Amino acid sequence: MAVHTSPDTPLPVGQVSRLIGGWIDRLGAIWVEGQITQLSRRPGAGVVFLTLRDPSHDISLTVTCYRAVFDRVADVVSEGARVVVHAKPEWYAPRGQLSLRAAEIRPVGVGELLARLEQLKKSLAAEGLFAPERKRPLPFLPQLIGLVCGRASAAERDVLENARHRWPAVRFEVRNVPVQGVHAVPAVVEAVRELDAHADVDVIVVARGGGSVEDLLPFSDEELVRAVAACRTPVVSAIGHEPDTPLLDLVADLRASTPTDAAKRVVPDVGEELARVRQLRERALRCVTAHLDREERGLAAARARPCMERPQRMVEERAEQVDALTARARRTLGHLLDRAESELAHTRARVVALSPAATLRRGYAVLQRADGHVVRSPEEVAPQERLRARVAEGEFAVEAVAGADAPSAAGPGAVAPPA
Repeated sequence: MAVHTSPDTPLPVGQVSRLIGGWIDRLGAIWVEGQITQLSRRPGAGVVFLTLRDPSHDISLTVTCYRAVFDRVADVVSEGARVVVHAKPEWYAPRGQLSLRAAEIRPVGVGELLARLEQLKKSLAAEGLFAPERKRPLPFLPQLIGLVCGRASAAERDVLENARHRWPAVRFEVRNVPVQGVHAVPAVVEAVRELDAHADVDVIVVARGGGSVEDLLPFSDEELVRAVAACRTPVVSAIGHEPDTPLLDLVADLRASTPTDAAKRVVPDVGEELARVRQLRERALRCVTAHLDREERGLAAARARPCMERPQRMVEERAEQVDALTARARRTLGHLLDRAESELAHTRARVVALSPAATLRRGYAVLQRADGHVVRSPEEVAPQERLRARVAEGEFAVEAVAGADAPSAAGPGAVAPPA
């Protein structure tokens, strides 16, 4: 039940502590996993004090147990060991301190750790954190390399010396952190995130030397794996030796077998690059020289041709052909003109022969009415109608008379139309 208090009716500290203890006493025993960071076995004391810490978070709890409980595992449990504790929460009212009273302590064996890692590996792989398409390529020549490693460690020395030996101008941003123990995971995660937020860092290298399975456990921690997966900067994992495969190797953009191998993968070798540049320059020079030689030979062959030695020869040969074609064209055109002239003369003769004027010159006349209509039949002419007679040398007027045999002159030189 909730306790009702007010500024006028506050609870004493002792009562509050007793209430908290009563609430905690209602809790049952639980199994807790953690890493032992402190171990206190006072001589003659019947109680052993432990500090149990979560390796992935900066959280710890005090654990107490009777000496008989701890003696059962004293040979295999020490500081830094992972254990599973069956304990009940307790509240120490005089000091207001929460602790766990352990009734059983079990060390976590290597086989059990590996089984848990395999289960975590499958879970993260199902989320796609190890997918190859997530891997990003490393820059060819990074301007600034972030390095996460132990302070004054062999891994730091290997990476720095080998990288500077390969490319003397390379620059590093080093973060020295604990690489094993309970403080390793939070420190490495913080360093990785800090370097990832650095605008000038082009690649991050997480390096550590070899060690036992327990020593390399921080680099298989889920929090660290997810932190690396969320990085925008490419990450290189250089943990342990070739057989060591922590989960960090799977989520990193590149896995190096050793810290020395990481240095070789991150920066190119200046000697190899200079040799490659020389080879490319020599190859380019050979290509240009071969191209010039080929073009020079082609130009010499073109100049050796007869048409290039005496260019006017081609013009002279073509001039003869042009003269022959011109003469042929003239002959052809002359024949065409002669034929056309002959056809025109024949056509003109036929036209003259068929012309009405030629008929008129033979003595015939054409009678036309006043409207210009040509008279073709006597029935078309009315008596006394004036007509116009057209002859070869001109025309004159005539007048029609009644009857076929009664000519009537309409004036000098008048003629009557035929009956």
